[in-house]
Amino acid sequence: MTGYGKTVVDYNGKKIHVEVKSLNGKTLDISARIAPLYREKEMEIRQLIAEALVRGKVDFSIWIEKDTAVEATPINAALVEYYYKQISDISVNTGIPMPQDWFSTLLRLPDVLTKTETEELSDEEWHAARKAIEEAVGNLVAFRKQEGAALQKKFCEKLDNIATLLAGIETYEKLRVEKIRNRIIDGLNSIPEVEYDKNRLEQELIYYIEKLDISEEKQRLANHLKYFRETMEESDGQGKKLGFIAQEMGREINTTGSKSNLAEMQNIVVMMKDELEQIKEQVLNAL
Repeated sequence: MTGYGKTVVDYNGKKIHVEVKSLNGKTLDISARIAPLYREKEMEIRQLIAEALVRGKVDFSIWIEKDTAVEATPINAALVEYYYKQISDISVNTGIPMPQDWFSTLLRLPDVLTKTETEELSDEEWHAARKAIEEAVGNLVAFRKQEGAALQKKFCEKLDNIATLLAGIETYEKLRVEKIRNRIIDGLNSIPEVEYDKNRLEQELIYYIEKLDISEEKQRLANHLKYFRETMEESDGQGKKLGFIAQEMGREINTTGSKSNLAEMQNIVVMMKDELEQIKEQVLNAL
């Protein structure tokens, strides 16, 4: 869910800058820094972001860069003229000398350089700003899709590795059964003068081996691997679902490990856990 988008739009002597960044997050968390002129549109801006980005920690900024001529504070000529007349009249009436530097004196007087107009957001400017926002968010979505394609490729590699390791377990299953049988029989033979019912022993061995059977775990894990792939092909917003499937995969791998009772099989289980852990780490990046 990481991404970045930026757009600059020219409008009526100023530049409208829009920047949006996103990081991983379970829910949508928008932090917005909005220029005063556009604050009345904050709810609409948040709605635009929410519809496009669904979830993640989003940092949004929109600000204005004005042309120097537009930004410059105008001189109130009428007020300067009024101050000049007043000072001249006072000088004549009182005999106080006129100022040597008129401009320096006049420009320091109240409200000569004060902006009094209030800027209002026009429909045309908001249309330009909205277009900039949509473009910046669109750039971020495109960035996310590129990241998602790379992430999907990584997931497929890890799923293939787990499937290969799972198939490798079959090599040791028959060997494991023989080792268990021989270990029990050797244990019984090591006890002197012990007689046992071979038929009953066979029944107990079958029961014991069935308790260690991992056929169901293997089948469920294979189904989870297939379901994970299918879910990746679905529409956006399946990240949480992929996380749940990964949890179920972990349960089957753990159960397989607890039933393995053979060093070679347990080594394979450890490798499967390592591959799955990498999937769990990266699934947090999936939308």
